[in-house]
Amino acid sequence: MQSFVHKIWYQGHPAAWLLLPLSLLFWLVSSLRRAAFRLGLKRSERLPVPVVVVGNITAGGSGKTPTVLYLIELLRREGWRPGVISRGYGASFDGELDVVAGMSPAQVGDEPAMIAMRTGIPMVVGRNRIKAAHKLLQCHDVNVILCDDGLQHYALERDVEILVIDGERRFGNGWLLPAGPLREGAWRKNSVNFVLCNGASAEADEYAMTLEPTGLVAVAAIHGKSQAKDNSHNAQDNATPRPGDTVNAMAGIGNPQRFFSTLMAQGFVLEKAHEFADHMAFSETDIATIDDGRPLLMTEKDAVKCREFAKQHWWYLAVDANLPPTFSTRLLDALNRAATAKQGNTHGL
Repeated sequence: MQSFVHKIWYQGHPAAWLLLPLSLLFWLVSSLRRAAFRLGLKRSERLPVPVVVVGNITAGGSGKTPTVLYLIELLRREGWRPGVISRGYGASFDGELDVVAGMSPAQVGDEPAMIAMRTGIPMVVGRNRIKAAHKLLQCHDVNVILCDDGLQHYALERDVEILVIDGERRFGNGWLLPAGPLREGAWRKNSVNFVLCNGASAEADEYAMTLEPTGLVAVAAIHGKSQAKDNSHNAQDNATPRPGDTVNAMAGIGNPQRFFSTLMAQGFVLEKAHEFADHMAFSETDIATIDDGRPLLMTEKDAVKCREFAKQHWWYLAVDANLPPTFSTRLLDALNRAATAKQGNTHGL
């Protein structure tokens, strides 16, 4: 089903025309909602600390999570105390939930579980971003909030908007959901503070972002506490797959082909490449049907969902976002200005 949808969105399949009436309805509803905020019929809530929203305008993966991880590391290095709020897509909980490293994707969602495992950052998930932000501020000492995937959540006032786009797919056929991949029109790109282009060639008003592989990590090495990219369990022995080895691969993300291409660029020979639906809740049986004993490589996000039943020959490829220094400089300048405007000094101290 996912592959057919992608044919409609990105390969010009004529079935898109059948969905166009629904896209027009989507446009009408979303336009009225934006107008309500613009005219003051609905109000956006302003928080006492700077808010950075990281999102996209297309359905599916674009590189938001690596971007959030990059921002966490940058802000901590510069002396900020960041916290994260997220919707917790796919998880089952009521209200707002304080995320602790080691919680499962079923409890808090794929991306929050991965971010918590990697960083141990203060984080709250909740469908209502405003309530999640208030809980984060009440429970943790943070002075800047990163909102993961909240670009269309206009009820939360933001100081910085970062749009992440897939440089290979960009905006597909340019149509709104469901006939196309867009949550908002491509015009939205012109209203954000920063546009990050993940892969391919960035346009003049965009910052080029690349995802740099940092090595393979054994899925079985994932444990409850924050990993913080600790590869100490990944002994460099003959079991570790190396470039030139024949491996299997799997991916349950928005753009599986990007991951497979990355593995091949690293020199791995893919015997089989298995695509799964984005946000799929993997079971041991799901993986058993594709596991033939060869090394099985997956994304870090999928690894978090498979850690409870991981085999010794399963590995995930850790990646870090790489961005130009000019982006970091301008972002920090924007945050300092926002903090000064809100609290009279930088860093909110």
